[in-house]
Amino acid sequence: MTLRLDAIGLVVADMTASLAFYRGLGLEFPDGAERAPHVEAELGGGFRLMLDTEETVRSFQPGWQPPASAGRIGLAVRCPDPATVDATYAALVAAGAHGETKPFDAPWGQRYASIHDPDGNGVDLYAALDG
Repeated sequence: MTLRLDAIGLVVADMTASLAFYRGLGLEFPDGAERAPHVEAELGGGFRLMLDTEETVRSFQPGWQPPASAGRIGLAVRCPDPATVDATYAALVAAGAHGETKPFDAPWGQRYASIHDPDGNGVDLYAALDG
């Protein structure tokens, strides 16, 4: 068997807030996931995003503590067009997310913005400017 990266796992302080944020990016989680200690969403191509509560991690690593500062991982979300970058950024900020970098036309040819999830992880939104 060949090794293959197939999931990204995030430890979350507030499952409800994290689910709301990632649902705002279009990910689908099962109904009732807010009460689960571990949830997953399919990302396509067999890849998954996994969310675990801090309590879940402590169940097998009793001494685990969250990092002293947030933002130790960065995710990137490709949007179908520049207008979706703007609309998604605006909707997530309106829902309470921290907007790090407002949408702008980047010199590398993308509409680009950065936002933080509820645990401070950076999530970039981007789309090609040329359509």
